[in-house]
Amino acid sequence: MILDGLFWVITQMYLGLAGVVHVLLNAGTYFDYSDKTNLMRLVHYGASTELFFALFNVALLVWIIGWVRRDFLWGVVCGMEGFANTVGRIAAWAGLLMVLQQIMVVFLQSIFRIGEISIGPFGVGMTESVGWWGDSLKLWNAVVVCLCCAWTFTQRGHVRVDLVYANVSHRTKRLIDMGGALFFMIPALVLTYFYAWFFLWRHLINPKVNASDTLERTLMKARAVKWNVETIGFSPNGFDGYILFKFLLLGFCVMMIIQAVAFFYRSFLEYVEGEDSADKFHDPDKLGDETAERAAEIH
Repeated sequence: MILDGLFWVITQMYLGLAGVVHVLLNAGTYFDYSDKTNLMRLVHYGASTELFFALFNVALLVWIIGWVRRDFLWGVVCGMEGFANTVGRIAAWAGLLMVLQQIMVVFLQSIFRIGEISIGPFGVGMTESVGWWGDSLKLWNAVVVCLCCAWTFTQRGHVRVDLVYANVSHRTKRLIDMGGALFFMIPALVLTYFYAWFFLWRHLINPKVNASDTLERTLMKARAVKWNVETIGFSPNGFDGYILFKFLLLGFCVMMIIQAVAFFYRSFLEYVEGEDSADKFHDPDKLGDETAERAAEIH
């Protein structure tokens, strides 16, 4: 049974590599989404075993190169972490927007008794009810939650339940980190991504698609497929852009998977290079450090 499982994994790795080469050689055909058949192929392969093993091959190749060229692997880690930091630092401003919008809603509704609010940024006007503006505050909260998680993880701001980690050696810590990323973090995120992918498309097109559909069954639906973007709110005058939450869930999964792979690479490099490489090329936020230093000076 073990040999059968190993043979299956090797076969899937080969098919994933062959699929990437085939798509690259026929990119002009596959990325023409005016053809509904290609759209349904995207839906099917966007959360498929083939895609997983194609990306697994890329990650494995990068890791193998990193054994020989550690400077190359450090560059990959810095790029991945830099991406998470950049997106997170920008998305964090959604928290300020949420506060300002809440103040605007409360002020205009409670004092002036206004039923609708109109804004016209960049010459594009929109008028929505106060209820819509109040309900849309959830979107800014979702932006912070979904797009800042990878940034928080990169900044070591995540919650860690520490039973033995603090009292073990540097290399043991790195082994624990690698095992946690490989056997817990990545599998959980991949499963969440698969759910989020079909959850999104079930609210974008008709007929509905399912994770259990074969490629042939999915392509059969191309004959009748049409866009049916969800625009229904939870209340009559409430926020009707809930499809954006499904995109954010998918974005959360993608960013966290990238960060999980980066964490595995970093842990491997710090294991190989020893204790002196701990937090090498790490880009911490400066504001917290400065605040901590000032607090220490005061005390």
